[in-house]
Formats: sequence, C-alpha cells, structure tokens
Amino acid sequence: MTRPERIGKRAVQLTAGEAAELIPDDAVITVSSSSGLGCPDAVLRAIGERFAATGSPKRVTSINPIAAGDMFGIDGIDHLAQPGLLDKVIAGSYPSGPSKMTPPKVRQLIDENAIDAWNLPSGVIFQMHAASSARQPGVLTKVGLDTFIDPRRQGGAMNARTPPDLIDVEQFRGEEWLFYPAIEPDVAIVRGTSADENGNLSIEHEGSPLGGFDQAIAAHNRGGVVIAQVKRIVAAGTIPPQQVRIPGNLVDAVVVAPEQMQTTEIQYDPALSGEIRVPSGGIEPLPWGVEKLLARRAAQELQRGWTVNLGFGLCSGVPRVLLEEGEQEAVTWVIEQGAVGGFPLTGSAFGCAHNADAIMPSPDQFALFQGGGIDAACLSFMEFDQHGNVNVSWLPGRSHVSAGVGGFADITSAAPRIVFVGHFNAGRKSIELTEEGRLDIVQDGSVPKVVDEVSHVTFSGRRAIATGQRVTFITERCVLELRPEGLTVTELAPGVDLQTHVLDAAGTALRVADDLTEMDASLFVDSSFALRLDRSK
Repeated sequence: MTRPERIGKRAVQLTAGEAAELIPDDAVITVSSSSGLGCPDAVLRAIGERFAATGSPKRVTSINPIAAGDMFGIDGIDHLAQPGLLDKVIAGSYPSGPSKMTPPKVRQLIDENAIDAWNLPSGVIFQMHAASSARQPGVLTKVGLDTFIDPRRQGGAMNARTPPDLIDVEQFRGEEWLFYPAIEPDVAIVRGTSADENGNLSIEHEGSPLGGFDQAIAAHNRGGVVIAQVKRIVAAGTIPPQQVRIPGNLVDAVVVAPEQMQTTEIQYDPALSGEIRVPSGGIEPLPWGVEKLLARRAAQELQRGWTVNLGFGLCSGVPRVLLEEGEQEAVTWVIEQGAVGGFPLTGSAFGCAHNADAIMPSPDQFALFQGGGIDAACLSFMEFDQHGNVNVSWLPGRSHVSAGVGGFADITSAAPRIVFVGHFNAGRKSIELTEEGRLDIVQDGSVPKVVDEVSHVTFSGRRAIATGQRVTFITERCVLELRPEGLTVTELAPGVDLQTHVLDAAGTALRVADDLTEMDASLFVDSSFALRLDRSK
C-alpha cells in the first residue's frame, strides 16, 4: 500500500473523505472500537459515502476485536454494511438491536448470507494481531475449545455461507489446542483525543485505550496504513511522552473530528475517562423485584479482596447491591474494555467505570482473564443445559446470533469460579416477592432456559469439569451447581415447590442435592440483608 508522504516528522492531516481514499479494493481493515465506545465513526462514515458515490473500495474485510458497532446501527460497521463494499467480517461481537426494531444493516447482510462473518473471542482476536506484528503464524490457545468456536462445532461461522475452517484443532505436547491464524491488516483505523503535529496520540477524553496500539502495529509492520481519528491537533512536543498511547511513527494520517462522541449517546463525560471522581451517592438503587433478588443472591457468592469480572445483563446489578450494602470496596471489578476497580456502568457507557483505579489496554486485560488471574466471573446467561453448557451467543428459536461471544470465552476459559445469573424460564410470566418474604410464581414462563442441549455452546460445561472450575447458576427460584455427576439443585427459594416449580418446569432432568437448603430468607425482604463479604468461602 502507498502511505501518505510526510514532511519530516510531521504527520499528514486529512479530511475524513481524503482518508477514505487511502483504502484500496480488497483491503483488510482493523477498526478499534467497543460498541459505541471509542468508535472512529467519522472515518467509517466517509468510507461508506465514498463507496456509495464511486463503488470503491470493494470487497473489504473488517476486523473488529471487541464490537463491530452499537446496537442501534447508529455508528460503527453499519457505515460499511453495503453490498459490494463489505465482503467479510471477523468480530468479537455484533450489533443486536431490540426485537421491535429493524436489525442493524450488518446483521441483515449476515442473515441474508451476503457476507462471510465469524464470531471469535475478543481477546484472541487481539492476539491474532500481535502474532501478525511479530510475524508469527498465529495463536495456540485453549480459549474456545468445545464451544461453537471449535471447528468441530460451528468454527465461529455465523451463517451458511461462511467457511467453518478458519480455525484448526492441533495436538501440541500431548495437549489439544485451537490454532487461530494471524491477522494481516492493510489498514488500521484507531482513535484518540489529541494528536500532536507529529502524529503522537493521547486518549485523555477516551473511556478506554482499547487495543488501538496493537492494531496500529499490526498494520504498520505489514506495510499498511494507520489512520487516526482525534478531536484536536496540538503542538508538537506538548503531549508528555508517558501519555502517548500510539507514537507518531506508527500514524500515517490524522483526521480531526471535533464532535466525536465519547460513547454512542454521550458527547463527553470526564468521569468516564477517569479525569474526575464522582460521588457514589448519585447511583440509583435497583428497584425492588426479582432482578434485584438475583443480584443480591449473586453478591453472596463473592469474597472480600477478590478480583471479579463483571458481564452484561442481569449480573450488572451486583455492584449496585454492594453499594447499597456498604460493601462497594470489598471487591475489585475488572472489565474487558480496561477498567480496573471503581463502579462499572451500564447502557451506552458499558465498558466504562466511575472512579476506576486504572484503565488498562484491553489486550492486557484479556491476558489477565485468559491466564486465570481473577478470582471469579459474574455473568448472565440465555440458557444452560444438563451438561453445564451455557449459551449467550445465539437467540434460541432465531436465525441469528445475539451480540455474540465478545470476551465471554476469554473470561470463562480459566476463571476458577463462575457465577451465572438469570431467570429460570423465559416467556410471559408473573413472579412476585411477597411481603412475607416468599417467592410467588403466579404465572410461570412457558419457555425453559434449563434445557437438554443448548442451541449454541458458548461455555463448555465438560471443560469446566475437566479443569476444576466451580460453576454456580443463580435463578430466582433456585440455585444450581455444576457437579461431575450432573446439574444439581442446591438451594430452593422460600415459597417454591421443588417438584412443580423446578423439576417439572425445567426442560431437562435435574439432580437434587442431599443437603438441599432454603435460600437466605433475608434476600426476599425489601430491606438491607446485612451483606458482609468475608474471606472464608
């Protein structure tokens, strides 16, 4: 590829439209973003506009390690989702709009078999970049074994058109591994807050550095082009060297987008980028109900001093429960986008945290997860089965995946303890918490979430048993554990009939522990349940 010509050390400043002209047909583009967080949207939009006007660039491959776009199709990959422009996608997760909305354009292309699309673990995709940078053939890892990413299942393919053989199973020194090939990008599109005149990038207004540095090196070392979108240009030498996240010698072109959004829905909040600390009293408590019950019971699984990964969905209420109970400092939350400590946020600010202790690059955070460097993971589920397999990547009964695997496979591959949180059944239901502290199942959901076989294996119960991971499933009516002998009910909610509401309502046979106990009655009363995390569990 032809890189823009510098004058001395000075970086080349281009409009978004001029930057789009740098991308040739058949280019492999790696894009740094996480849903609506840190998305270089102005450049992506310009690429889409150039194609609409000229028919070029054609047959582009887009690599999106964490997320390909936001759930509303407002920014991100949907700018590229035009027939003839986008040909292949590899992403950790994909935009998944609410069911009553028109699916984002990229999802329509996938469902119509118009493009090849793979859903791979976010952390591994970053490592595929690193392998390319060092001119290594790829990545050997156990992340994804015995899941839908394994080529003996779907190989990460998202539709019938996509070849399922991108990944190989290899035997190495007597052990089974997955081999992911190195990614060789022609173009990296990254983002920062400021670029000095020499192209050095800082991220003072960004919610996370994500993996822009790793993506830039991968493109640069392969002779490709690195395009950086920023809010402003500052004088050369005014960014302290320790604050430069991507050095100017890697950056070929700088695009200034003064109005770039911090997240899809937030223009700029200094608390998201760790520039200020905010009082915790502004966090609204969870409304009383079943979802709060789930978060309260999940909180009881934690220990003081633990480092815990937190996922999206119902489990995201656990930090709010700890805050209400005065235990917010008891654990250190770690999020795949990079936040360490503080209070994890939800909605369009997901991936950020208020009052974080540190904000690390995402590839480093994934190394922590894959190496088992956390004490526990607290995650949500869509369905799980008799083997302990969990599905979070495929909407049961639908023709397409949900948001996808994201960092889920990286996180669960080696976490010593995993707490899954969710409703026992889906569908129209009426479940109430009575004033007497009991669970009243007035009308049960008709769709079991505990099934014989999950429709997509995002987490392998078989591997969890083999590696000694402790896996707990928390639902509103019971708690289950994954044991070598099978999925076992260990606790029952007050007011719940074991046979009617659990064994008969499940979509598969369940075991019952000999020492079955009742769930803590204080969880079911709308007042403090005196949560005190200790180190004894």
